[in-house]
Amino acid sequence: MNEDKLCIQGLYKSYKNGAHSLEVLKGINLSLKDRGFLAVEGPSGAGKSTLLHIVGGLDKPSSGEVRFDGVNIFNLKESERAIFRNRKIGFVFQFFHLLPELNTLENVILPALIRSWWERKRAIDYAQTLLDNLGLGERLRHRPNQLSGGEQQRVAIARALINRPEVLLCDEPTGNLDSENGKNILRLLKRLNKEEKLTVFLVTHDKDIARESDRVVYLKDGMILH
Repeated sequence: MNEDKLCIQGLYKSYKNGAHSLEVLKGINLSLKDRGFLAVEGPSGAGKSTLLHIVGGLDKPSSGEVRFDGVNIFNLKESERAIFRNRKIGFVFQFFHLLPELNTLENVILPALIRSWWERKRAIDYAQTLLDNLGLGERLRHRPNQLSGGEQQRVAIARALINRPEVLLCDEPTGNLDSENGKNILRLLKRLNKEEKLTVFLVTHDKDIARESDRVVYLKDGMILH
């Protein structure tokens, strides 16, 4: 039986607005097994993106813990947490966030260069393999404005995979795509989970997307309902 890869305990997040405080997350307890595929479903404003950003160390909770392989990531120094994100986590967002001045290959290798400039040749070789596997082998020199939405999202997924992460965090990864491209991206995520043994944590407002995962929980008003 797989061990927990991620364990979220007593997670609260609130934002101050003058004298007022907005509670976004209200005591989240959640776990994800190694090589699992978890979907958090919920309406807009439920706190899904906030939860995902905290799990990935992009934001800090007001209280609570996020344990990755038993280590509370918020006990790490800021520099250590940045290294953790770069080496352990891959992020896929609704908006592709590709740099328009870079071509496909350059966008994909960027996180690897942040990790180590000296690994450039190895990163290029691996990026080409990823892009070939994603059907983008003929698009290496294309810039984002020369690609379709589905192609741009596949480039974003290749970028998320370039450092061989252990967990892929996906924030509405099909939300900016038409239904056919959305299905293709979902099939790709399922293949990465099953064949590449990649742990996937996905948030979505779409119940049809959520039900394709191994496990679904529902988030509403900052609380897990089931």
